[in-house]
Amino acid sequence: MSSLTLVAHALTPALRGLVLGGAPDPDPASVEAARQLKLDADATYAGPEPAAVATAEALGLTAVVEPALRDRDYGEWAGRGLEDLLGSDPAAVSAWLERPHTATPGGETENDVITRVADWLGDLVSEDREAESASAGSSRLVAVVHPAVVRAVVLYVLDAPAESLRHVDVRPLATVNLSHHTGSWSLAFG
Repeated sequence: MSSLTLVAHALTPALRGLVLGGAPDPDPASVEAARQLKLDADATYAGPEPAAVATAEALGLTAVVEPALRDRDYGEWAGRGLEDLLGSDPAAVSAWLERPHTATPGGETENDVITRVADWLGDLVSEDREAESASAGSSRLVAVVHPAVVRAVVLYVLDAPAESLRHVDVRPLATVNLSHHTGSWSLAFG
């Protein structure tokens, strides 16, 4: 495999309002902005959120929906705004924000998300090796996902601990390029 471009999906009301989880439709202006991005792909994947699928379509790409690329599971906190949660249980929210290796009630930890995307990347490499053997070429892949998934992939590729989460800011429609060589992933600039 030669490249994988991650695209953070279009802005949603949940992202704007700091609401955890949920699957709202994307902001129309943000989807329109996605149409301006120029990406070419041999294969495209999308998280199951409507915003990820709509963003892929706006890019002119037909995506395979991949459940492993879903947003973090926030459990009992899903659909609730951060300010609301801070008002109702500030100690629990503060602990969760300070220690991303902890889970929300009934949800996933950041390490769970990193493990999930690492497994997907491993499966992707295996599938791509088989395809390269058949076609004798490399491929350009695109994955349109929630910003939390982009962040998890970056942490995995850099072998950074989950505590580094707060140092990775991923905005809607941001792109991150990766390359895979000799068994490992790297950030690819240029």
